[in-house]
Amino acid sequence: MESEPLYNLLQLPKEVDQPTEEELPRGEKKKYLPPSSRKDPKFEELQKVLMEWINTTLLPEHIVVRSLEEDMFDGLILHHLFQKLAALKLEVEEISLTSASQRRKLGVILEAVNQSLQVEEQQAKWSVETIFNKDLLATLHLLVALAKHFQPELPLPDNVQVEVIHIESTKTGLKSDKLVEQLTEECSSHKDQPSQDTFDELFKLAPEKVHTVKEAIVSFVNQKVESLGLSVQSLDTQFADGVILLLLIGQLEGFFLHLKEFYLTPSSPTEMLHNVTLALELLKDEGLLNHPINPEDIVNKDAKSTLRILYSLFQKHALRTEGAGVPHGTPN
Repeated sequence: MESEPLYNLLQLPKEVDQPTEEELPRGEKKKYLPPSSRKDPKFEELQKVLMEWINTTLLPEHIVVRSLEEDMFDGLILHHLFQKLAALKLEVEEISLTSASQRRKLGVILEAVNQSLQVEEQQAKWSVETIFNKDLLATLHLLVALAKHFQPELPLPDNVQVEVIHIESTKTGLKSDKLVEQLTEECSSHKDQPSQDTFDELFKLAPEKVHTVKEAIVSFVNQKVESLGLSVQSLDTQFADGVILLLLIGQLEGFFLHLKEFYLTPSSPTEMLHNVTLALELLKDEGLLNHPINPEDIVNKDAKSTLRILYSLFQKHALRTEGAGVPHGTPN
């Protein structure tokens, strides 16, 4: 490599201070990555692997990344990386000098990335705003998705998860929740459980069967929650706030949930995230969550993630009651 590469980006990541009430307008929400999470060894390893991957990929172009947090926000490196991986050319300016032009360029790049990854904009864990504002978690989600799609053999550390503080400004002041965010999946050897690939294939190769599976699970759920005066019509939308999910888990697993532990009528995404995260922790404690699920996926109404969670309960309780002769594996 030349002694002075074209893009020698030497800035180091800055410490992010937790916002004050004055800095966060009412109704606004913000993620805060505490120092303890930043220093997590697996979190640091993931950044190192991704930086080495980017630098190796862009070595012929003399591009060097020193910090994922500081070097990716303006779209310059992301532009070169995506063009190299996807083997296509984007019609955007090479170098953008103003914030407005950088945002426009980033928008074009992310639109192309989402199309290539077949990710809907509302389901993506990244956006123009988060990337441009140097949101490290959003940047990592984006790079992990690119690596898994274009170079699946890249040895990313498995089961990387960090504690994140979600802060929301309300009329009574700042409200915060500690949540766990999953960045890479857990390697699982549970062959008797439906793997993530199974559900991916179900949605991709047999979409006509998805509706049948949903109907069976919705019927099962309604049998369990009708005594509470509840009825589920849509698996895709009615579990996003975590309320019915928590009540269902309580019914099936014999839990008593105090109203102080969750939000019965959540009024914000932060409260919904709190409910869903609590539900996932309960499932994990019961040994029912064999695959990592990001609670944000449930809140964002990701049908595949919701189906995985409900199937874990369906498999334990519905199939068990049908007799020992019923196979406990993936539904045909």
